Amino acid sequence: MQEKKQLLFTGFEPFGGSTVNPSILSCKKLDGKVIDGYKIIVEEMPLRYAEIKGLIEKFVDKHTPSAIVCTGQGGGPHLNLERVAINLANARAPYNCGAKPTDEKLEDGPAAYFTSLPVRDLHARLREEKIPAELSYSAGTFGCNQLFYHLMNLVDRKKLEIQAGFIHVPLLPEQAFDKRTASMSLELTARGLEIVAEELIKRI
Repeated sequence: MQEKKQLLFTGFEPFGGSTVNPSILSCKKLDGKVIDGYKIIVEEMPLRYAEIKGLIEKFVDKHTPSAIVCTGQGGGPHLNLERVAINLANARAPYNCGAKPTDEKLEDGPAAYFTSLPVRDLHARLREEKIPAELSYSAGTFGCNQLFYHLMNLVDRKKLEIQAGFIHVPLLPEQAFDKRTASMSLELTARGLEIVAEELIKRI
């Protein structure tokens, strides 16, 4: 596969009764942006259990990116730089399609994959720029972990020597104001992802 001078970012559609999802909205802030000759391409992922694997494979084949960052909505006050994806689907709430897998294996693959993003370096740069960020050791067992696992399995199977991984982003203020939970502005989240892109490009 011939890589293009592109970075692929993905975010999820809204779910759980919300009309917005900060992951896709923050990614869209970067769509088409060019950094040091690399263009950021954004694709939206549906939260549909049976469709996620095929779509991430389709997007990677379509864009042949030099790096891949998938994002999803988290619940904490930081950008969570995920370190490990596990081969397990165990949904506490249903996907948008109604599926609610319980203790299901995602693929015929290893129990887990580690990210190939330089997460410690990303963490350091984000902190330097005053963007709240943390290293995370669990991406959960819902759609975000599912996408993360399928992505890393694809990278492994196709022997793609590229930086790839997953980042959870906080809720937007309008999602959190009556929930007594943390949030982050769309502008700050988007700037954090832009910094991630800048750092990845340095290492291509």
